[in-house]
Amino acid sequence: MPVIAPMPAARPTRIPTQRDGAEETAAVGTTVDLLTETYRAHYRSLLGLAALLLDDTASCEDVVQEAFIRVHSARRRVRDPEKTLAYLRQTVVNLSRSALRRRILGLKLLSKPMPDMASAEEGAYDQLERDSLIKAMKGLQRRQREVLVLRYFADMTEAQVAETLGISIGSVKAYGSRGIAALRIAMEARR
Repeated sequence: MPVIAPMPAARPTRIPTQRDGAEETAAVGTTVDLLTETYRAHYRSLLGLAALLLDDTASCEDVVQEAFIRVHSARRRVRDPEKTLAYLRQTVVNLSRSALRRRILGLKLLSKPMPDMASAEEGAYDQLERDSLIKAMKGLQRRQREVLVLRYFADMTEAQVAETLGISIGSVKAYGSRGIAALRIAMEARR
């Protein structure tokens, strides 16, 4: 349970409005004086309400202060001044829910494991392997290279490779087999 801070001292203030030189207070809605009195009388109970919903004092104080700010901003829309406290309570509950939602979302985002990323060393090693493979591929006979590229890099079936190159499926198998054997020898020689 969070520690509840003491209620801050507040002085009642009267903010008059001026129209044509005459002073008047807001006729409809919650007045600033009523809001100040509500603050003095119910700050601790609203803080306790927020403490039941949230887990740390700073968040509770933030929620209650924000609730008073919102009620102050909307004081002219509160038609029945007797409902100011109910409006404040509901605002505290809603703001607490929002704070919890933000926390849950933050925890969900933090709990997702970071994708496995290759280190710089692995990236450099992969680049060297690719370069070696490209050099070894260039050393193959033209037909062997074509068959391997179409079969393994373009992901074609043997029949599709045969049709593309205009050769038989048996020739595709033979060129592929010989090409892989030549690649294996070339790659081992480079290591």
